[in-house]
Amino acid sequence: MGSNRWWPGLFFCLVLVVSMQAQQTSPADEATRRLALDIFKQLIEINTTDSVGNVTTAAEAMAQRFRDAGFPDSDIQVMGPNDRKKNVVVRLHGSGKHKPVLLIGHLDVVEARREDWTTDPFQFIEKDGYYYGRGSSDMKDGDAIMSATLIRMKKEGYVPSRDIILALTADEEGGTSNGVDWLIKNHRELIDAEFVLNHDGGGVLADHGKALMMEVDATEKLYGDFVLTATNPGGHSSLPRPENAIYELAGALTRIAHYQFPFELNNITRAYFERQVKMSTGQHAADLAAMLKSPPDMEAVARLSKDPLDNSIMHTTCVATRLSGGHANNALPQTAQANVNCRIEPGHTLEEIRLTLEKVVADPTIANPTIKVQFRENNNVLMEHGSDRHSYVPPAPRKEVFEPLDKVVAKMWPGIPVLPTMSTGASDGVYTNAAGMPTYCVSGEQYERDDIRAHGKDERMEVGSFARGVDFYYVFLKGVTAE
Repeated sequence: MGSNRWWPGLFFCLVLVVSMQAQQTSPADEATRRLALDIFKQLIEINTTDSVGNVTTAAEAMAQRFRDAGFPDSDIQVMGPNDRKKNVVVRLHGSGKHKPVLLIGHLDVVEARREDWTTDPFQFIEKDGYYYGRGSSDMKDGDAIMSATLIRMKKEGYVPSRDIILALTADEEGGTSNGVDWLIKNHRELIDAEFVLNHDGGGVLADHGKALMMEVDATEKLYGDFVLTATNPGGHSSLPRPENAIYELAGALTRIAHYQFPFELNNITRAYFERQVKMSTGQHAADLAAMLKSPPDMEAVARLSKDPLDNSIMHTTCVATRLSGGHANNALPQTAQANVNCRIEPGHTLEEIRLTLEKVVADPTIANPTIKVQFRENNNVLMEHGSDRHSYVPPAPRKEVFEPLDKVVAKMWPGIPVLPTMSTGASDGVYTNAAGMPTYCVSGEQYERDDIRAHGKDERMEVGSFARGVDFYYVFLKGVTAE
């Protein structure tokens, strides 16, 4: 038997190599996490609401980040239709082997009032294992992750197989200057791509901390606002009567609240629920199986519809979101209005839903009904006829997206499936898909099915989820652009 004197030296060499490799990779990962967190904080603390905020301030801040990282001015564009609603577009050049990929994310956020929140919605607060602030989950977290990933790639000298274009834009949450729509119509050459990755959706669905699946939003519902207006001659408040504008509007809204749009499945949602059957147990599994039969078991559908998430996948939904009415404290109201926000199943137009709402709110006990139902365009103009716009046909899965996604998910969340789903919200994907650029919502952040706070009070993102989302996106995007 030979001497063992060479083992200590070999062991030392192995330790040295491993240590050097760790020093080459771990600090970069930590540096990217810190950078993403710094950008996240900066964006949260720039108010980008439609009412008083300024998206241009955020776009300029991000442009400076890219300049500081070494991107030339020729690859950074800040532009838009007006001074408050400018978008930033940045390009990381690749080898040109394939056509570009476009990453999109919106910089604007939903309105938030300080008196409604436990914390200041426009201050980045870390407490109890979460980051709080308006946009923390929709979607300044994603903006920060995509930006930090691109900056890391630039600093590493990475040359992707296709150009990577990042567009951070205005007015996804409302307003009159949607950035993706504006760029497609006015500067298509800056963002033209073979396909699109949208961080505004998807992610790892969890139940009490247990990861269940990686969702990829492959289709989405259509967004629509409708305005109900009730009118009445009014009169002196000392002579009340039941037919006043507010009472009539309240009755109409009650009828909408009790109305259930028809049960529907499409190819994406059917596949989603078929996979859910295998992952569920007991009554829930039995109900899913019964719902998937032809014809479906409507009693099972009714039970499943009690869950807000399942209900929103199976039905068009409409809900009142804003109210106004009356003109004086001592007078019967002459006018009352409500905004009704609908999320519409693919294949139905906005006008179809407007006509359905007209039928739903009609009160057969009133001889001359006074409720008018109008469609509200993005520019807030009220129209007697709704748009014929409808949600897009789901794009076919692309191997350039799903093969690297399968690989990274298998490593980071072993055992969970990658599952195409339908977003029950809405995103700028409606514009890119309509423009012929297949769009997939992909995120590496984990979220709890019973703690979705986007658009609501005390919006937040779990600290560990954000960090893993940063790690995920770098590996995923490299996989998408490696060959």
